[in-house]
Amino acid sequence: MSDTSAEPRLLGPADVRALAARLDLRPTKQRGQNFVIDANTVRRIVREAGVTADDVVVEVGPGLGSLTLALLEVVGRVVAIEVDDKLAGLLPETIAAYAPAQADRLEVVRADAMRVDEVPGPPPTALVANLPYNVSVPVLLHLLALLPSLERGLVMVQAEVADRLAASPGSKVYGVPSVKAAWFADVRRAGAIGRNVFWPAPNVDSGLVAWTRREPPSTMVPRERVFDVIDAAFAQRRKALRGALRVLAPAEVVDAALERAGVAPLARGETLTVHDFVRIAEGLAS
Repeated sequence: MSDTSAEPRLLGPADVRALAARLDLRPTKQRGQNFVIDANTVRRIVREAGVTADDVVVEVGPGLGSLTLALLEVVGRVVAIEVDDKLAGLLPETIAAYAPAQADRLEVVRADAMRVDEVPGPPPTALVANLPYNVSVPVLLHLLALLPSLERGLVMVQAEVADRLAASPGSKVYGVPSVKAAWFADVRRAGAIGRNVFWPAPNVDSGLVAWTRREPPSTMVPRERVFDVIDAAFAQRRKALRGALRVLAPAEVVDAALERAGVAPLARGETLTVHDFVRIAEGLAS
């Protein structure tokens, strides 16, 4: 009989390999599968995320359950979105074995996080995930747009992607992810993660990105129109806005929009804030 008062047992290297062997699982680069094998790392992620027992957490790509178990130590409910059928099928069994007292707090959704259009149960309040590195930015932006109830989050991504997401205007790595993330939230770097905490060890360094939701910029045009302007501005990074934005409108319309927005025609996208892009989008629309 299980002890229903027990805290979850977290996965170590032997546990992860044993679970993978049960599934005859060979981690694939295609799905960005690198499983965390260090209990201190997943506890650190949960601590940095600042989640509590009141939170409903969305986790993307739970894999074998390392971070899931650490979340269940703390939060009230976890909705885990997993695209791999084998992993999704094993996860409830793993949680029942390692965290029997918390097993009823988990719901597994078998789906591609890029195509999810709803999350079951109470509105989620936080996103905490080791995101698949090959799709980390589109997944993050999709969930921020889909789930306005998300108040904050912490995600582990490739170190370079973490730098881009948290970059400020004028930075060498400031680009489309930086501006689009800034539409939804205040974003900051929250630390680095070594390669040796994963199995298999990735060929890249990893970083933590924390974010706090804020009101989106006030605008008369849809977010998608603003994002079109952002995409065009960075499509040819060294091109001045006057030329870059001609894919969206004739030259005279672009010139008028930039003047109305108070942005120099020879400015480049990497110098502008999300609010600058909003004004340009509004100028193009009018």
